[in-house]
Amino acid sequence: MPEGQGAPAAPLAAPSDSERGSPWPAARPPPPFLAPGFPGSPATRRGAVRESFPQKLAEALSSQYALNVFVAGLLFLLAWAVHASGVGKRDLLCFLTALMLLQLLWMLWYVRRSSAHRRLIRLKDAYAGARWLRGSITLFAVITVILGCLKIGYFIGFSECLSATEGVFPVAHAAHTLLQVYFLWGHSKDIIQSFKTLERFGVIHSVFTNLLLWANSVLNESKHQLNEHKERLITLGFGNITIVLDDHTPPCNCTPPTLCPAISHGMYYLYPFNIEYQILASTMLYVLWKNIGRKVDSHQHRKMQFRSHGVLLGLILGLTALATTIGVVVVYLIQIGRSKTKSEAALIMFYLYAITLLMLMGAAGLVGIRIYRLDEQSLDDSKNPARKLDADLLVGTASGSWFISWGSILAILCAESRPPYTWFNLPYSILAVVEKYIQNLFIIESIHREPGKLSEDIRTLRVVTVYSGNALSLPASCLRNGPTAGDVAPQASEMPPAANGNARLREVGGREKEDKSWERAQGPACHPCFLQGNAQRRVLRNIAAFLFLCNISLWIPPAFGCRPEYDNGLEEIVFGFEPWIIVVNLAMPFSIFYRMHAAASLFEVYCKI
Repeated sequence: MPEGQGAPAAPLAAPSDSERGSPWPAARPPPPFLAPGFPGSPATRRGAVRESFPQKLAEALSSQYALNVFVAGLLFLLAWAVHASGVGKRDLLCFLTALMLLQLLWMLWYVRRSSAHRRLIRLKDAYAGARWLRGSITLFAVITVILGCLKIGYFIGFSECLSATEGVFPVAHAAHTLLQVYFLWGHSKDIIQSFKTLERFGVIHSVFTNLLLWANSVLNESKHQLNEHKERLITLGFGNITIVLDDHTPPCNCTPPTLCPAISHGMYYLYPFNIEYQILASTMLYVLWKNIGRKVDSHQHRKMQFRSHGVLLGLILGLTALATTIGVVVVYLIQIGRSKTKSEAALIMFYLYAITLLMLMGAAGLVGIRIYRLDEQSLDDSKNPARKLDADLLVGTASGSWFISWGSILAILCAESRPPYTWFNLPYSILAVVEKYIQNLFIIESIHREPGKLSEDIRTLRVVTVYSGNALSLPASCLRNGPTAGDVAPQASEMPPAANGNARLREVGGREKEDKSWERAQGPACHPCFLQGNAQRRVLRNIAAFLFLCNISLWIPPAFGCRPEYDNGLEEIVFGFEPWIIVVNLAMPFSIFYRMHAAASLFEVYCKI
């Protein structure tokens, strides 16, 4: 029989006389796993190192370039914020417009080159640029364009005393927004393998351009909120705090007079959406930058599907929280600043609402974590830049809220006199820290789990022992909820002859692992069968839906001016007005983004379950 078609291997030839008598072993070819070109050979490893070195060098060079651009932009923002001599808003807008135009040129070049090579097979990252994420950024982009139109109208009203850059900037920003959304819809999943050094500079330039636009929007919105906050402090009785309004109204009359105030108030209601658009765009572009030159894993990504059945309880509770939030925000904005009594009542109302909601969210997160602890589903540890960025952003942006919360706790404990309403701030601040801690654990574990199925090794270990064609019986509770022997093991008639009789099906993992798993399955508690299958997924989907709507609810108050960290007044007395305002202005944007990012992550978790 020819070799390679079932014939037994030929016996090894006996060594020759010369080989027996030689003091040195005969020269033999290298074993297969050390052959040149094999993945494990030293030559291959050296080639991989030589190949990765230029990529690492280009990554370091591009990141340093982007950091220098970002630092320069932050200095322009700082100079405008503190009214530095010789640097004004015109210089800031010129710098930002130049960055946007440079990004526009790069995006046009990339789109043109991609369309010229559209017939080539391109690698894609299945995890990056999800459709719901691109839909969200499109919605925010539309509102950003509307904001740009309002800025153009504001410039026309004050055209007599405003620089031309304030009219050019919103036009350039609108064009930049439209082309960038088109670019992200078509290319956010790309894994770039050509012109990698040039593309690294182009993508990272786009990332930090969006970050600077985000910082500019945050600064404009913070100045508006700070002026309103200073006016409210007077009504709360904090007259010992120096009140100096930072007014940037142009020194000329608007034509027509009623147009500009209406536009000015309307712009600040649209800034939260513009802020979310810029930060979402920068995160999607950062994932694209990390994917440049990446080797695609063989792990296949399961397509996520949105399923709305079985989540009635989570939707009802979440929508109730959302409706309550809208009511609380409306009452808060009406009452705060009217009088001292009404302002204190508005603060107490907000604290009671937030304490209740945070307790419910923490309890829901603990239930989800407990279900995961009792589950034996395996984790997906494959390389995934998008998932790693999600986890890093959750923890990083939560630190902004934690910073404010710990400042409030310290102020309450160290203050010499405490108004009654400030005591409600203590449980609110503690729960804000604990709830984010629990929610981060739940989200991070959820996004690292295999979607919707038990791992095959656990399934096999449930029912694997066969003696003479008879399977040992599992506890009744497991047979009702868990998989049966027919789910994981073939029937005796379908097994090969060597597997019949006194045969035991085993995983490659080894005898000891299987025996321990079998003992756990026979235990009286049988905890792996707790809430298995559809019941477990239904509970987790309800938790994810409830937390999703609650995070949207908690995003609304600070985004639209309901900020007790400003209006409480106690922190300004303990830390000083300017230090506390600096802390809040730096930390609040991260706290607001945390809620939107957590909502986006929870939506992805919901679709995976």
